[in-house]
Amino acid sequence: MTDWIDASRVHIVVGHFGSGKTEVALNLAFTLAARGYAFALADLDIVDPYFRSRECKALVEAKGGRLIMSSSQHMDADLPAMPPDVVTLFQQSCRYGVMDIGGNPSGARVLARYRHELQQCEARLWCVVNGNRPLSDTPEKAVYYLREIEKAARMPVQGLINNTHCCQYTAVSDVRQGAILAEEVSARTGIPVICHAVPRRLATAVAAFVNPVFPMDLYMKKPWE
Repeated sequence: MTDWIDASRVHIVVGHFGSGKTEVALNLAFTLAARGYAFALADLDIVDPYFRSRECKALVEAKGGRLIMSSSQHMDADLPAMPPDVVTLFQQSCRYGVMDIGGNPSGARVLARYRHELQQCEARLWCVVNGNRPLSDTPEKAVYYLREIEKAARMPVQGLINNTHCCQYTAVSDVRQGAILAEEVSARTGIPVICHAVPRRLATAVAAFVNPVFPMDLYMKKPWE
């Protein structure tokens, strides 16, 4: 995969709780916008009530995108209800889509509902791996979690995204450690590492030892900020 961003019209971003998958989903959507694609971002996270892409609704719309989410009256609720207009991701062939899925196997179950539609539009399932989180700090843990997500989604993961970070304190050493972990997970599963997601300030520094680099801006705020 020389350019994973153009690999499919519909991207599905999954990962364990705290992996940073929502930041990846937002940055992917905005990268699509920068490339001139019409896009929609679907917030289908029914697990984490705090870090949700819906918090950036105004920014998504300012960049010409559409945010698909459950009713505004349930903005702060953790409900398993899916927004009915998510089907537009499959029906509008002129629009790219990014799906931000809940951060555990239970959250990934929402994909099973749309499995046939996702197969028809050749959607790609990307799994975000963060080696600085207890649930994925070893290859064994990361592989186990990945397989559980696949089982719940009833879809195979097609690419790994190394997003080993410490929020705004992320250092080059974190990226290097995460790259080693991601390559080991890849070796055990046969799933390729499609990119290394890093804070934009580190993109040049890490390019000497990881490739490709996916520079990211940080948009999600902690509940207390």
